[in-house]
Amino acid sequence: MQSAEMKSCIEACLACYKTCTSMAMNHCLEMGGEHTEPDHFRLMMACAEMCRTSAHFMLIGTPHHKHTCRECAEICAECAKDCERIGDMDECVAACRACAESCQKMAA
Repeated sequence: MQSAEMKSCIEACLACYKTCTSMAMNHCLEMGGEHTEPDHFRLMMACAEMCRTSAHFMLIGTPHHKHTCRECAEICAECAKDCERIGDMDECVAACRACAESCQKMAA
């Protein structure tokens, strides 16, 4: 059975997955420049996939979600910082920060 906190974290992870994927594939590719620098683009894709994986681990009820959530929190925080550095990515920054905070609680 999922707690309210876990359900909230799953939603935050899925929202971040959707936002990072959509922003990377649409906004970043259209903007070019810093938005498509390999390190930044790879970080966004890693963030999206880690969020999806963490949500999946919580949905299937494995106790290993603590490990994926810990890594997810770290990657999301890094992604938020990099998106903020580049600018014009407020939606991504907000989604990553929310997910990082939620995953940090689930990893504890």
